[in-house]
Amino acid sequence: MDRKLPRGITVRGNSLQLSFTYQGERFRESLRMSPTKPNINAAKLKLGAIQHDIAMGTFDFGRYFPNSKHALRLGNSQKQLITIDRLLNDWLKRVKDRTAYSTLRDYSSSVRFHLIPKFGSRKIGDLKSTEVEEWLNSLPITGKRKRNILIPLRQAFEDAIYDGLVDYNPMQRVRNPKNTRSEPNPFSQQEVERIIAALEGPEKNLFLFAFESGLRTSELIALKWEDVDFKSELIHVRRACVRGRLKDTKTTSGWRSVTLSDKAVNCLRDQWSRQENQDGYVFYDPKYLRRWSDDQVIRKRVWMKAIKRSGVEYRNPYQTRHTYASRLLSMGENPLKVAYQMGHKDWGVIRLVYGRWIGNR
Repeated sequence: MDRKLPRGITVRGNSLQLSFTYQGERFRESLRMSPTKPNINAAKLKLGAIQHDIAMGTFDFGRYFPNSKHALRLGNSQKQLITIDRLLNDWLKRVKDRTAYSTLRDYSSSVRFHLIPKFGSRKIGDLKSTEVEEWLNSLPITGKRKRNILIPLRQAFEDAIYDGLVDYNPMQRVRNPKNTRSEPNPFSQQEVERIIAALEGPEKNLFLFAFESGLRTSELIALKWEDVDFKSELIHVRRACVRGRLKDTKTTSGWRSVTLSDKAVNCLRDQWSRQENQDGYVFYDPKYLRRWSDDQVIRKRVWMKAIKRSGVEYRNPYQTRHTYASRLLSMGENPLKVAYQMGHKDWGVIRLVYGRWIGNR
């Protein structure tokens, strides 16, 4: 039957397919028409109209084939209908399989709670860089958070340019907000003692070890007994638990071995004697006898209550890490060693963040 069909028309299953060349590409688009003689004549007329529009430079892919996967890329009328919420949601679907779970959660949060409520209904060709900057300036959040919120919008528009959906990328002119770094506010030794005294059992060991090792809370949660070397008085930091999921450490330099103080070793020995969980994790939730689910559970259920009982001014749990670093540096420890212990690739961060404690004895 194909040999009797006009050139550029074939039968595919129970429908007709048109074949034509546009902008140097060969396209095959199916029509929801059975291969009857009247339908073949109609298809011939449609193909003729397409070829005429291509020759005249007026062909609109989206008008002829609105449901085609090529319509968004090549259909001028379809481009005018694309909204930013569709652009962002399509982008999230594309990056899903190549993005870490915790990062995807952050992207989704930025899209659903910030970008779509503000710009979602706008057409992609209508967004102006000045609008984005004015909106950013009105947000009462840190510069770092603003930069993170912009990531999905920036990348979605970069893809839109590549796919030919827009001729201009408004995000190229949007400057990243300055990333203001919060100053460390470490605990004094007296404050540390008061906090530890307000805790008991496995929860006490968790934060005593945090003060003595400088590990992030996510790294403490993921620490297993197989990572502990009592003989050499070391622990091997190999993973972290972020939003309930285990992953590699934050950076490649985060994969490290940490030399333990006597207090840290004794803390681990006491924790070993208290083990009631069967999952192999060093620090566990005594309520459920298994690994802590995430850092927010620890902060809300343990840390905040302990700080309140201790009477110490509230700071977040990350200050245990700042306390560890500032104490070592104040004692004259080599900044390079402190950088390694904390999982930084060099001592630049140590110098920038903890400069006032270096050599401060």
